[in-house]
Amino acid sequence: MNDPATIRRFYGRRQGHKLRAGQQELVDSLLPSLSVPDTGPITAERLFGDDRPLEFEIGFGAGEHLAGQAAARPDHGFIGCEPFLNGVVGALGHVRDERLDNVRIHMGDALEVLERLPDAGLDRLYLLHPDPWPKARHAKRRMVNHGPLDMIAAKLKPGAEFRLGTDDPTYCRWSMMVMNQRRDFVWQANTPADFLQRPADWPETRYERKARRHGHEVWYFRFRRR
Repeated sequence: MNDPATIRRFYGRRQGHKLRAGQQELVDSLLPSLSVPDTGPITAERLFGDDRPLEFEIGFGAGEHLAGQAAARPDHGFIGCEPFLNGVVGALGHVRDERLDNVRIHMGDALEVLERLPDAGLDRLYLLHPDPWPKARHAKRRMVNHGPLDMIAAKLKPGAEFRLGTDDPTYCRWSMMVMNQRRDFVWQANTPADFLQRPADWPETRYERKARRHGHEVWYFRFRRR
């Protein structure tokens, strides 16, 4: 298992371009009401006031996928974690424009939130286009490593789904190797089309569109928790 300190270490900047006035207003007025509590256990009852199914996205980018899933299943609760302020602003815009009341956001480390959820508390978890850390010496920084995967497995219900998307060939090969070593997940693919074509209930992200524009292949992995 990875060193816990290693899998929690953040690498990179937390903010890109300066926020415009309207974006800053979203951070000041909307984010506080949607933020995951900083301490204590995290349950559907605490976040949404009822015992609804929960879904979790690690690194939601600008929030297109998170918002799309939330709009499709308004009776589910969605927790999105993203360390970058500009990405959080993008998600807040979707929440406001689409009037989504089933989304909660954490601007920071997803694993800090994940560990506070009850075991077997999630119906689905998404990890889409994570940083591939392509250099071999940085492989321990990848989210698809046994340390984070142990936690993900613990938080998913039996039969729940873990979705992984990437357009990076190195990350694709690495993920297949690591997931093949696991006995707590079953890959839900019977034909090449099952991981080469985006499922109908998998909203496209801007990272995926960018990858397509550059001629990259995109892989869609679906794993079921045993």
